[in-house]
Amino acid sequence: MTDETYVPVITIDGPSGSGKGVIAHRLANTTGFHILDSGALYRLIGLSARKHNLSLDAENELARLARRLDVKFVRTQDAQEPLRIMLENKDVTRQIRTDEAGTDASRVAPLNLVREAIKELQRDFRQSPGLIADGRDMGTVVFPAADVKIYLTASAQTRAERRYKQLIDKDIDVSLHDLFLSIQRRDERDMNREVAPLKPATDALIIDSTEIGIDEVFHRVIERVREIGI
Repeated sequence: MTDETYVPVITIDGPSGSGKGVIAHRLANTTGFHILDSGALYRLIGLSARKHNLSLDAENELARLARRLDVKFVRTQDAQEPLRIMLENKDVTRQIRTDEAGTDASRVAPLNLVREAIKELQRDFRQSPGLIADGRDMGTVVFPAADVKIYLTASAQTRAERRYKQLIDKDIDVSLHDLFLSIQRRDERDMNREVAPLKPATDALIIDSTEIGIDEVFHRVIERVREIGI
């Protein structure tokens, strides 16, 4: 890219329930940047696979499905659901926020052919005035030259409690204990998979929010963004 067409990128990586989505939306409101919810893409692949009766272990078929994935992220003014997710022009926001969809995503995400199939789709979200990419390998694999890299984390218990509150607030019935176990299993899979394991980029700002609130997390993130001059 030339300087005239350069589009800045901020990556926010971390495990499930670490606050990536909230911080991404706050940053988008502050900067006017677009948002890529990369985790939603894997959830969408899982949802689409079930819709088309495909096995979540059928790597070649899932990769073909991923390449033609028809998805749009539409920002809203709803604080509880700031991003509406469209699959084949149908609103599937609530469907992909279930714990089952998260488990499906964790099964699909390690598949190398699937990850390669959606890499260009992910990079196509990089549009002016800038992009905030939320995921697990945004700063390590998809946008390794990102201007700002953030890695958010927190204890599994804290993340389960946050996720539980989010789902209950949306009238989605769920067990806190089951969520905790699910998060532990997903952490194990995501951190130990051979392809693009979940880990901080070497140049990422790491923030553990177990003992601090979301306002303090955002303060630290926006300080780093302003240091870079975005």
